[in-house]
This record gives sequence, structure tokens and C-alpha cells, in this order.
Amino acid sequence: MDTSTKKTPHLTLLISTLLLLHITAVTSIGVNYGAMGDNLPPPLQVAQFIKTQTTIDRVKIFDMNPDIIRAFAGTNIPLSVTIPNGLIPVLSNLTAARQWVGSNIRPFYPSTRFEYILVGSEVLHWGDAAMVNNLVPAMRSIHHALLKSNFTAIKVTTPHSLGILNSSRPPSSASFQFGWQKYFLTPMLEFHREAKSPFMVNPYPYFAWNPKDNNFALFKPNPGLFDRATGKNYTDAYDLLLDAVYMSMKKLGFGDVEIAVGETGWPSAGDPGMWWCTVENARWHNLNVARKAGSGVGTPLMPGRKFETFLFSLFNENLKPGAADERNFGLFRPDFSAVYDIGIMRQSQPGGGGSVAPAPVTPTSGKEWCVPKSGATEASLQANINWACTDGGVDCSAIKAGGACFNPNTVKSHAAYIMNAYYQAKGHQDFNCDFSGTGSVTTSDPSYGACKYTA
Repeated sequence: MDTSTKKTPHLTLLISTLLLLHITAVTSIGVNYGAMGDNLPPPLQVAQFIKTQTTIDRVKIFDMNPDIIRAFAGTNIPLSVTIPNGLIPVLSNLTAARQWVGSNIRPFYPSTRFEYILVGSEVLHWGDAAMVNNLVPAMRSIHHALLKSNFTAIKVTTPHSLGILNSSRPPSSASFQFGWQKYFLTPMLEFHREAKSPFMVNPYPYFAWNPKDNNFALFKPNPGLFDRATGKNYTDAYDLLLDAVYMSMKKLGFGDVEIAVGETGWPSAGDPGMWWCTVENARWHNLNVARKAGSGVGTPLMPGRKFETFLFSLFNENLKPGAADERNFGLFRPDFSAVYDIGIMRQSQPGGGGSVAPAPVTPTSGKEWCVPKSGATEASLQANINWACTDGGVDCSAIKAGGACFNPNTVKSHAAYIMNAYYQAKGHQDFNCDFSGTGSVTTSDPSYGACKYTA
């Protein structure tokens, strides 16, 4: 009798552990540089810090901020920039795309070394019909506009949440959401194959975390999940998610297209009671992701592959709405001090972590606020706003242009303020924060700047 399957869980874990121990430092990793904070250092300082003090070798931003783009000029650090979702329908037109490239890329290139133009962010998950229908045409138009300008080194892609998957466990059963396969993902993967650009995904074990899977999510010893169809055993959620994406692509005939990781991370702090949000958990998760990125270990279904990876995120961002975990994904605080060490500081080794505490989350005795859950969709949150501002009787002036809570001008931020206003007005009963399962009560004050949340 073949007993190899009985040995696989322990053998896989042993090999993975030995490989990680063999790699003594993280040589390079990409990072997402978000700017939702009122205490963040100037972009020029950030760019110089990354270049001179860290081994971070590529940066991704969520907009086309010209100050950040200028700051990376002359650093030779590849920079990926993001076209806003709202521009996608316009940029499906080749003339408009060429004008956009002329206005937004040509003035800075090649002094700033653009790597990817990201056409929107998680469009299939968050976008409306016009954005979704024009996503692939816009990607093609931007690609052709770059070629016409002779900017052949700049690639085009778009990052996806794993909401594009119908299922992920086990990876052999994974597939893309049926409605998106034929009309959106197949032509998109055809584009990636032609353009030699990667299919970019945002695999977050954190957002699928539950207490029973704690070790599985955090690269800690566990029996693993055995996929009978492939004979592969999975001892961490990260590999499982990547292989689920790969299998979904392969079923459409695109197993040869490269995969890039646009975002993944783990928060170092959260609201009281969120015991899985710790410095050590964040350090261990991100250390393992970073080591995997460049090691060539690959995954059970993709052995030997390297995955270009961008950790989320560079800084703790104090203006991010929602629960405290949202504001504690950073590798660094705004003063450039490390929240923990994963070996990306020059001449450093990945150390114990936990000796440096994150920005404190101060419990506010007796007070509670209502905020959106991390996984709530933009459509659901917009529906919450629409209802609360009409039938719910909430004063919504604060989120209108010129209001104290208008910025950041995002659905999630506006929904956080409005959902809390309704919750407080109705006597802060838990059921008044349900919002069809999209709200949760927190004891950490989500107020920021001039935007004050009542309690």
C-alpha cells in the first residue's frame, strides 16, 4: 500500500520550515504605499527612506498622486500606479487612453520608473456595470497607448479580490464566479497572455480567519488540508488561495499566465477582543509571505514559481475608517520606526518582533460606535447610506462636500459615519448596528481629524 499520503502533511511542513530557516533575511519585497493619514511623512522623505534604509524593491500606490510619482524619480525603484475605477469607461476609448498616457505618464517617465499601470482596483468586486463592462477594453487601450508612446517596459494589469472565486477549498474544486468567466475573465486572461503581464490578485488569509483555522492562516504547525483530487497537502491558507486562483485559471486554459500578489497583510493591532491582531502574528505572517515571494519554493501546484508580491502596507494610516485593525496594517509608523522586523531594514535580520509595540489602541470606557465590517461590499454600504439618509432620518450633511467627514471621499468612510450616527440616534442597541449583517460594534473611537463620531 502506498503510504505517501500519510507522510505528506508532516513532510510538507518539515520541508517548508527548513526552507524558511535556510533563508536568513528577506532580500526584497514590494509594498503598498497608502496615504490615508494626516501624520504621514512627505513623499520625498518616504522615497529616500525606502531607497536608503530598506530592501523594499518596488512600490504600489492606489492613485496617480503626482507628488508621490515625482518623489520616486531617480530612485530606480519600480512604481506601480492606479487609475481610478471611475475613469475606466472613458479610457476604453483609445484616443482618451493616449491622452491619459500623455498627461499622466509621459511627464514623469523614465525618471520615475513605472512598472505597472493598474486599471482600477478590485473592479469586478466593487465596480458598477459600466466599469466592469469596460475593464478589459480599457486595459487594452492603455496597453496600446503605452506601445504607441514606445513605453514598452510598462505593463498593464488590474488587481482582484478573491471574491472572483466561486470557492477555494480544496483548490482542485476552485473556479471563477460563473457569470464572470466567459465575458470578463477569459478575455482578460487572453490579454495578459498576449501582453505578457501578470494576473494580479489580493489573497488575504486574514479576511478569511476564524479561530479554528488560526494556525493554518498564520503558517503555524497544523495537520493541513489534503486535496484528494491532486494529492497535495496544504499547511497554510496563503498557498491554498494562490493555488485556487491557479486552478481557476487553468480550467479556462490559462495556467501559463503569471500570477502577481497585489496585496496581502496582517494587522498588528485591533479593537479590544481581536486577540489575533498582534505584533507577533503580523510579523510571522508577513515574514513568511516575504520569504516565499522570492525563494522559488512556489506552492504545491506551482512548485518553483516566484510571485511578485506587494505587502499591505507601508504605514499605519490613522484616517482609515472602520475598526482599529484597518489602521494597523503598516510595517512602519509615520515616524519611520518599525512596528516589527521582517528583515527588510538594511543590515538587519528578521528578529523576534513584538519588542516594538504598534500605535496604541486606547479603549474608551463605556463608549461604543458602529462601523462597517471589513468584508462589507461597497454596494451594501452605499445602500446603508441611501436608507439612513432618507428613511432612517439621519443628518447626512457631514459627509457632503465641505462637511467635516467628506474626506476621505469613499463609500466606506461615509458609511462608517452614517451607520454610527443612526446607531447612536436609536439608542445604541446592537440590532441598530446590524445593517443586514454589514455593521459591527467597536469600543475604539473611529473619529479622525475634524470628523467626530458621536457616542
